[in-house]
This record gives sequence, C-alpha cells and structure tokens, in this order.
Amino acid sequence: MSDVTLRPFRPDDAPWLVECHGTLYARDEGFDDTFGQLVVQILDDFIADHDPTLERGWIAEQDGHRLGSIFCVKAGESTAKLRLFLLLPEARGRGLGKRLLHTCMGFARDAGYRDMRLWTHESHRAACALYAATGWQLVDSKPVHSFGVDLVEQSWKIQL
Repeated sequence: MSDVTLRPFRPDDAPWLVECHGTLYARDEGFDDTFGQLVVQILDDFIADHDPTLERGWIAEQDGHRLGSIFCVKAGESTAKLRLFLLLPEARGRGLGKRLLHTCMGFARDAGYRDMRLWTHESHRAACALYAATGWQLVDSKPVHSFGVDLVEQSWKIQL
C-alpha cells in the first residue's frame, strides 16, 4: 500500500465518511441509523471547531479513491482521542491500518499529548489486535445495548 497517500481531511470528505460508516456498520455489525447520526455529529463538531495545531483528520487515498480515515481530537489538556478509524474492506490486511494508526499517534505525540484514548467494540477484532500490538491497553470492557444491537464496549489507552 505504498502508493496510498494520507492526506488531510477536508469538509467535502464528510458525506463519504458518513456513508461508509453507516453502510459498513449496518452490513457488518447490524447497527441502526443512530450510528450514522453519531458520525455526523463527530464530523460536524470537528469541522466547526477543531484546532488544527491539536486536532487532525486523515484520509487514506489511492488513485483518487478514498480507502479509510483516522482522526486525532483533543480530549483534555494532555489527552488525545482517536476517532473515526475506518478502512474499507478492500484496503484491509495490507498494513494501511497500522500506517494510519502510527500517523495519528505520531501527530498526537508531536502536538504535546501525553496519552491517547479510544472507544470501540469487542467485535472489531482486527482493530483491537492492532491496538494491542502497538502498545495500547484495554482499560474497560462492558456489555451495552447501542445502535440497536447488544455489544461489548471497550475503552483503550496508551502513554505516548
């Protein structure tokens, strides 16, 4: 995936991100429309109010086709939050997720954050394996009913 570029998120990427999240999570996880609404809110907040010195989003792109995303947002004075980490199925298993994750974590470190946190679901096994392999620690896991389905919600953190 060396011919894949990671470029800054642009507001015109938002509809694509909402569509991909909604479609993939409905198909693969059975999520209802409330998940897409959450993605819309996250993106609306980012577009309206992010500080580019402390917060950034990236889009993975190959030959003009978007393949994935990742975002770093401020969660506290010394804490960043990883958001909207997504890879299209055809882009998985080739190291692009690791590249996106390292880019996001490197930005957070360079921006002065001391740690990062993220929220996900146990069913995202490949992502959770990547987090564990890159030094993230699972700090909480609990059953919930979200987005119309029963899930096991997880919180992870890493010291930068």
